[in-house]
Amino acid sequence: MTVVLKGSICLLQFLAGAWIFGFLDRMSWRLSQEKCMVEESGACVECGTVRSWRRLGMECTGGVMYIVCMFFFGCQSTGILSLKGLVSFFYLGILTIVAWTDWDSKTIYNHFHVWILLLGVAALWIFPEHGVQDRLSGMVAASLPMLLIAVLTVGAFGSGDIKLMAFSGFFLGWRAIIFAMFAGLTTGGVYCVLMMMCKKLGRKDTVALGPFLALGLAAALFWGDEAAGWYLSAPC
Repeated sequence: MTVVLKGSICLLQFLAGAWIFGFLDRMSWRLSQEKCMVEESGACVECGTVRSWRRLGMECTGGVMYIVCMFFFGCQSTGILSLKGLVSFFYLGILTIVAWTDWDSKTIYNHFHVWILLLGVAALWIFPEHGVQDRLSGMVAASLPMLLIAVLTVGAFGSGDIKLMAFSGFFLGWRAIIFAMFAGLTTGGVYCVLMMMCKKLGRKDTVALGPFLALGLAAALFWGDEAAGWYLSAPC
């Protein structure tokens, strides 16, 4: 009976996470409708994207992320995530939408950055281990080098990528954002090399960087501070 009860609670938590991610996806879609005409069936008139598969992917990801956040940050006796877990869960939801949107349209809309900034403000109290100075340093630790590279090398990074790292740096702090930049650029670079080896990508082709940065940011949320601390404390 206990196993059945725990399984039922876990299923309800999965469904709650799936619904929330689906809601965030629909909200984001409506805010960016002017960029993409949408039919009631969910198919994009301009780019031909069928959103039903994206919605399913978002909802499944939301269910999994709810369970993951519960494991890392704990939950209340009612099964609802702790405050740290809720903030982290919504941040992961934004990152997931960023990844899907940038992959489809190579665009990261400004409302994503506003959402992340609001989470960063809430994190000042919920994650007090990262002070204001730490978060302000995080805003420039990754975004400033990316901006300089973008100025010197046209097309290296889009403005959406830079703003994503700036506001995520405020949310995560400077140690975690450095880890996120390294992880995101590394995975993106590996993907491009593999695609070029398979003749599916040319030297002049462009690739959306947002999904890889989002992957690095998600990893940094859980392990960024520990990885940066290990690296900084390691003997030269």
